[in-house]
Amino acid sequence: MGCILAIIAAFMPRLLMFFIWLLTDWFSQAYDGWLIPLLGFFFMPYTTLAYMWAMLANGSLTGWWIVLLIVAVLADIGHSSGGTTYARRRRRPA
Repeated sequence: MGCILAIIAAFMPRLLMFFIWLLTDWFSQAYDGWLIPLLGFFFMPYTTLAYMWAMLANGSLTGWWIVLLIVAVLADIGHSSGGTTYARRRRRPA
């Protein structure tokens, strides 16, 4: 089950976040309110999932959990800027 969640998280983080919200109470355990997970769903899904995982497993951001969060932020930035780069290339006349 854990491997399936990791695969879904890697390729479809928003789908995983939806199922986590629908089937568990992990978001309410990791976050105090609903606004940050909602914003994370639209803007930074990998970071939202990494923070939730760190809070559920460790209770705080220390050690390797900080590294995981930094990698998630970089993945979100790369994911969002990759589409911009591709669109820019398509618009440029050859």
